Amino acid sequence: MPDKLIIVESPAKANTIKKFLGGNIKVMASMGHIRDLPKSKLGIDIEHDFEPEYINIRGKGDLIKSLKNEAKKCSKVYLATDPDREGEAIAWHLAYILDIPVDSLCRVTFNEITKETVQKAIKNPRTIDMNLTDAQQARRVLDRIVGYKISPILWKKVKRGLSAGRVQSVAVKLIVDREEEIENFIPEEYWNIYAILIEPKSEKKFEAKFYGKDGKKVDIHTKEEVDEILKNIKNGKFIVDDVKKGEKKRTPAPPFTTSTMQQEASRKLSFTLKKTMSVAQGLYEGVRVAEKGTVGLITYMRTDSTRISEEARSAAKEYIVSTYGEKYYENRYYKAKQNSQDAHEAIRPTYIDLTPEKIKGDLTLDQYKLYRLIYNRFIASQMSAALYDTVSASINVNSYNFRASGQTLKFKGFMTLYGEMVDGVAEEEDTSIPELEVNQEVIKEKLDAKQSFTEPPPRYTEASLVKVLEEKGIGRPSTYSPIITTIIDRRYIEKEQKQLIPTDLGKIVNNLLTENFTDIINVEFTAQIEEDFDKIAEGQEEWKKVIREFYGPFEKEIEKVDKELEHVELVEEVSDVPCEKCGRMMVVKYGKYGKFLACPGYPECKNTKPIVETIDVPCPVCGSKVQIRKTRRGKKYYICENNPASCNYISWNKPKVGEKWTPSEEKIVKKARKTRRKRTTKKTKTKK
Repeated sequence: MPDKLIIVESPAKANTIKKFLGGNIKVMASMGHIRDLPKSKLGIDIEHDFEPEYINIRGKGDLIKSLKNEAKKCSKVYLATDPDREGEAIAWHLAYILDIPVDSLCRVTFNEITKETVQKAIKNPRTIDMNLTDAQQARRVLDRIVGYKISPILWKKVKRGLSAGRVQSVAVKLIVDREEEIENFIPEEYWNIYAILIEPKSEKKFEAKFYGKDGKKVDIHTKEEVDEILKNIKNGKFIVDDVKKGEKKRTPAPPFTTSTMQQEASRKLSFTLKKTMSVAQGLYEGVRVAEKGTVGLITYMRTDSTRISEEARSAAKEYIVSTYGEKYYENRYYKAKQNSQDAHEAIRPTYIDLTPEKIKGDLTLDQYKLYRLIYNRFIASQMSAALYDTVSASINVNSYNFRASGQTLKFKGFMTLYGEMVDGVAEEEDTSIPELEVNQEVIKEKLDAKQSFTEPPPRYTEASLVKVLEEKGIGRPSTYSPIITTIIDRRYIEKEQKQLIPTDLGKIVNNLLTENFTDIINVEFTAQIEEDFDKIAEGQEEWKKVIREFYGPFEKEIEKVDKELEHVELVEEVSDVPCEKCGRMMVVKYGKYGKFLACPGYPECKNTKPIVETIDVPCPVCGSKVQIRKTRRGKKYYICENNPASCNYISWNKPKVGEKWTPSEEKIVKKARKTRRKRTTKKTKTKK
């Protein structure tokens, strides 16, 4: 009979830990949360100081019974849920269910799942940290209040079933605001002039770019300005006025935080945030490798700290010196960002000797890709800077100034290992220019003028949105992925070629919320609330006090908005399509899968039909119209209006004029659609 019981969150974590401990210890999984607020009602007793009404989660009765039975058999129960606020709250709920005093030494945490770390944690249990627990409670209660109070307004004014979230709504606002910037953007013309020059001694060619006149920067906006400059320098001599040589350092990026890992995995591996966190969770909880058995390969993956332990620093040094040489090592410390929580280390490998190539055969392809990214980023963070020799030259012609610059990589440093991209910046290429001397004349081969136009800001991607959320203090490492997943699942936002685009439904919901809840659906308020949660976690603020201060003004705002909107009806968009059943002009409605047409005579007439969206490029097979459709998961594809009657054109990619198409892609698309349908059916059956 086991003497001790350890409860973790997931079966994978349980299986890994079991292998580190003796036979008298049993390890079980809680399968995440076991208690939560009820779904059917607010679940917060507002009249009694916002006391949450927690209930056992439906479907977990047998698991709770099993945990209780095992706990009774053991002399000691350890709660080893994840080392963050949510994990602390789950431990607190487990303690309640199992009648474990919160002030008893029952809580163990580990930042990495290795034998040494787990055994050390079991020997040094602590009490449940009620500050962390209360910070999680405050977030849960505040989000529940906002969602349950604002969502009914959306039901009345837009569509039943919609929901609003405190943080998610701000994320939608950022995306909608960016889309409006793009739509309202007015391009401005500008020109650049380039000179292709020849150094006469070496006969090497190089490029110089127009800078200005008499040493002052001049921006060129019109063709007339270009012509004037070209006329004035047409017969002039290009004389080297100044040459400066120097050295440039490029330092490595810090080890990964949750945010930077998500961003880099999106850019380099094309992983969604959800996929990145799922793969990272598996690497953290444990993978069986031939050399060590089942071990956690990375440290805890929800962190905003760039700190690393001295043991990890020493191991990195040993690896770098033995693999690359002493000159490639540099002991680096990285400064934490403002408002970051330093409870956990940065994301790093747990065993430096387990290189990605050594254990590649033990990992899935996705695990290998992410592990390699994490491993190389960490090792590179402790390596020397890359060094470039730089040269810049100023070249004058009839008082007009051109500039040329070049650089040559002389020491790769960290880029030997991590040179593809660092925080979105590609490795810089060598751009050498010939040796130039002051007062030397260089020969003009030709002049080129290039017209360009300013471009609107790019749409957000998952990676760039996470970066902005982090910079603005919205959400925390554990919430970035759920935020984006939620707004896509609610169909407020859709993804197209990695870009996040607001749907018409998302725009309508955003306008209603931002116009009527300006004090809540804004970046500053959301960031301030996150700071309040941090203060609660640090024991500087009482969680119910934060809720009280929020609720008073919020309740008045809800009453005010509800009253103001009582007699306001959203004007329905009338289409030019008549209802074939009753003759009324059909109106645009918004459903789970987007816009559709419905008869305004409901409930007398219940006729509906889909809105068929077409593009302005003809079908590359038969020349008919091409329709845009979506899979069950919202991914767009393009299909001929005559498919399958007389044309088989179907493609993931938007067709281009004159583009050839082969039926092989048709099979790929249809197979993908079929696979999605099978998965959806299987999931539905499992839930039942």
